[in-house]
Amino acid sequence: MKLAAIGSNCIDYYADIEGGRAYPGGGPVNMAVYVERLGHESSYIGHVGNDKFGDLMKASIAERGVDISHLHVMPGKTAVTQVKLDNGERILGDYDEGVLANYRLSDDDIDFICQHDVVVCDLWGKVEDQIETLHNRGIKTAFDCATDPGDDACKVAIPHTDYLFFSNDDNSTEELKSQMKDLHSKGPQLVIAMRGENGSLCFDGKEFHEFGIVKCDNVVDTMGAGDSYIAGFLSAIGEGALIEEAMKIGALTATETIQYFGAW
Repeated sequence: MKLAAIGSNCIDYYADIEGGRAYPGGGPVNMAVYVERLGHESSYIGHVGNDKFGDLMKASIAERGVDISHLHVMPGKTAVTQVKLDNGERILGDYDEGVLANYRLSDDDIDFICQHDVVVCDLWGKVEDQIETLHNRGIKTAFDCATDPGDDACKVAIPHTDYLFFSNDDNSTEELKSQMKDLHSKGPQLVIAMRGENGSLCFDGKEFHEFGIVKCDNVVDTMGAGDSYIAGFLSAIGEGALIEEAMKIGALTATETIQYFGAW
């Protein structure tokens, strides 16, 4: 399985650690790294600034084995998110999107992406209106709606998404299932809800599949947990695994990630 991760990246800056510590991350970047960790190939396609954080992002991703041939350096700032920790739970502060504010996929980027098996983007990727072009080219598409599948960007992407992910640990199971059925009716092949400590739920258009969590006795930082799940799920489903097995691999990957600081 070969994954193309597109769109958003950001430096997660922890002001409370070691007088200030910068970790490279962002949903699609994290997913690309996790897919490599699982033994598959991945590429990251996006923009970073020509600053020290851009240098850090580029070098760090490359060190993990991810193809960065289409990671473009642009004049300006790399995106940064301020992060605090509260008993292992991440609290996100201010976000400066920097050069991602005007991000677009070029024709060359699109041709490169279509050499992969699946492409994944998230809510902040800025390319939701280009998902249709990719889907029409025959590549499997995945989209992470974070906690808001009703966002305008998600509404644009959903009809052209094969594997739709979102996070939800608030709704009752019945309310959630109704929401997932509605989302599935808009086009996705699979709709997957990531429910934190409640595990995950997947709807395939006919039935619901449920999987719990893989227990972790040493939660250090939950940054990247959802991204890990998505990477594990896509890696497994891309190799022909059944839905339940893909959900298990997603949960296992998430549990590994939450045992250390930073997304990876």
